[in-house]
Amino acid sequence: MSELRSVNEISYTVRRSSRARRVRVNVHAHAGVEVVLPTRAPERAAAAAVRELRPWIERRLGEAHEALARVAARAGTLPFLDDSLALVPQRGRTRVHRDGPRLLVPEHEPRPAIERFYRRAARVEIAPRLDRATAIARTPYRDLSIRAQRTRWASCSANGSMSFNWRLLLAPSRVLDYVVWHEVCHLQVLDHSPRYWALLERRWPDYREDREWLRLNGATLVL
Repeated sequence: MSELRSVNEISYTVRRSSRARRVRVNVHAHAGVEVVLPTRAPERAAAAAVRELRPWIERRLGEAHEALARVAARAGTLPFLDDSLALVPQRGRTRVHRDGPRLLVPEHEPRPAIERFYRRAARVEIAPRLDRATAIARTPYRDLSIRAQRTRWASCSANGSMSFNWRLLLAPSRVLDYVVWHEVCHLQVLDHSPRYWALLERRWPDYREDREWLRLNGATLVL
């Protein structure tokens, strides 16, 4: 377990990664500030990074606290694309069922069953969007998987395998559509070069607005 450190009144943890090529600072709404160090980087590099990025870190922590407040405010409901579903606990129920604007859930410890419901629904919602977008772009994909990535909303491999985070169903439908197009464009351009962004803008002109929505609200996409 990472030891909690502090500099300039900012608490943070340090994680070393053999894959890291430089010092990286992450701000998570639920886990706080994390500094990722390359294996051979000196320990003092973490504190130096926190000092240097303090204004940015404080801004991101403020956004994170606002996101957590929005999650707390929706007690008893969950977003589902453009809808809000009221959670209705039922004794003896083991499988989540949607009944119009209601989500019928197990009475005790419903979170695992709710996640399974969203995972199933994610495939139903994403597959036709992906099929439609790839047909328009004339770039077929290999397969589709639904996952629970910690730091990614979706990914596209070099062989055309597509992966999407089920938590996207907690976002507005236009944001899900944006992420689908983001990955479909990667079937043509794998990197994030100017050529890629120009292609995405042609396919999804409002991508900047939806990308910013994810940046500001991604932490709220939790059960």
